[in-house]
Amino acid sequence: MKGNRFSFSLQSQYVMGLTLALLSTCPSNAQASAPAHSHPMAVQRPAMSAEQQRKASELIRIVRESTARFHDVNVAEVEGYALQFGCVSGDSAGAMGLHYVNGDILNKGVIDPTHPPIVIYEPTPSGKLKLIGADFLIFADAWNAKNTAPPQLMGQLFHLFDAPNRFELPSFYTLHVWAWKENPNGAFVNWHPNVDCQQFGGQ
Repeated sequence: MKGNRFSFSLQSQYVMGLTLALLSTCPSNAQASAPAHSHPMAVQRPAMSAEQQRKASELIRIVRESTARFHDVNVAEVEGYALQFGCVSGDSAGAMGLHYVNGDILNKGVIDPTHPPIVIYEPTPSGKLKLIGADFLIFADAWNAKNTAPPQLMGQLFHLFDAPNRFELPSFYTLHVWAWKENPNGAFVNWHPNVDCQQFGGQ
C-alpha cells in the first residue's frame, strides 16, 4: 500500500509527526473529541437560488462518480490514500469519520472535484468501512499566497480552520461533500450528526 502522507515540504514532516502523536495519545477508540462550544449542531443558511441548487447537485454528482470505486477501501489504498487522525468525532455535532488522505493530490494544491485529496469513511458494526463522502483541503498559506479570495468549488465556499486548531495543523481551508450519506444539516457542512466513531477499533 502506498502511504504518501502529506509530503508537502515542511508541512509534511509536521503532519506526519502529528499523526503519530494523535494516534498514540487519543483514547482506545482513537476518537478525536471536539470542545463542546466549537461545533454547533446546525447552521442556518440562506435558501439557495435555482442556479445554486443546480451547481450543488452537480458537485455532489461529480464527487459520487469520481469516488464510486472507493466503496472498496482497498481500492483507495492502492491509489495512495492512507488513514490520518483516527476517527474524528465531535460532541452533539456528530462526527467527520475516517479521513483517508492522498498526499500526492493534496500536494498539488489544485481544487478538482474529480480528484478529492481526502475520502471519508464511517466504521460499521461488521468491521467494514462505509464510504460517506469526500473532503477537499488546502493549506491557507499556500492558497493565500496566490489568491485574494477564499477558495470555492462550484459555488461552495470552503471553511477556514485557523491555527491553532483541534488538529494542530497550520491554518487550512476545507470543504466536506457528504455525497454518499445524506446530511440533514446540509451536504457541505463540516460535521455529520448521523456519523459516529463508536465502531472504530483503531488502526
